[in-house]
This record gives sequence, structure tokens and C-alpha cells, in this order.
Amino acid sequence: MKEFKGRVLASGKYKGEAIVSHQGVNTLASFQKAALANKKRLVVSDQNNPDLFNKDVTDKALCLPITIGSTTGGLVIQTICSMKINPACFLFSEHIDSLAASGIVLARVWENSNIVCIDQLGKEFLDTIKTGDQIEVKEDGTVIIL
Repeated sequence: MKEFKGRVLASGKYKGEAIVSHQGVNTLASFQKAALANKKRLVVSDQNNPDLFNKDVTDKALCLPITIGSTTGGLVIQTICSMKINPACFLFSEHIDSLAASGIVLARVWENSNIVCIDQLGKEFLDTIKTGDQIEVKEDGTVIIL
């Protein structure tokens, strides 16, 4: 069992499976295909991200360093939240970028999403956590790898 503490951006609790990307996640390339096709599950379509490609991230804790890519990144996050196919959590090892932050805020305010977001968990967090690990996220920004 290992514990990490980050900064809370959107509080909430979560207990479940982690899915990990060791590189920046391009939200447009990763999530747009499922959103446009009105899918019931969010399967990552970015073939340039081998950690996530073809993996279902719906209702999981997405552990990542940062988001990258298009300026539509925030809108894409809001859209997948409005469709209720989003990851349950965005857990950033680094400082969140403004586009991801805007998408999380819009999803919480306009879509009544309960998406959880914590940043600044640190490099050791991303080096330690593995896809498939069971985790617990607490409202104070504590992430426990069970």
C-alpha cells in the first residue's frame, strides 16, 4: 500500500481501477472518436499513446502527467462528461494545464458531473502506479494504491 497527496481541483471519493499513461494525453485524439460516434463507453482512439490505445477508460481513474494537444481539450472533457462516459477521475502527476482545468470546471458546473480531479501528485506517483491497480481517492487529495 502506497499513499500520495496532491492538490484537489474537484473533490470527491473514488474506489476502483487505475489506468495509466506515462505520456501526455491528447484529449481530442483520445476521446473525440467515441464522442462523435455517441458511444456508450470511452475507448481511447489515439494510436500515438500505446499506454491507452484501445483501452476503455470509462469510470476508471485516469492517471497521467498532463493533457496535451488541441485547444478544444476542455470542450472534449466537458462533452464526454455530458455523455456520462468519462473517466471517474483525472489524477495528474504534474500541474494541471488550463485546458483540462477548464473542461473539469465546465463539466462540474454545467453538466453536474461528479468527476474528481487532483494534480501535483508527483513523478513518483506515475512511476509507482500501474494500469489495473486498485486505488482509493479521498476528498482531501489523498490517493492510496491498495
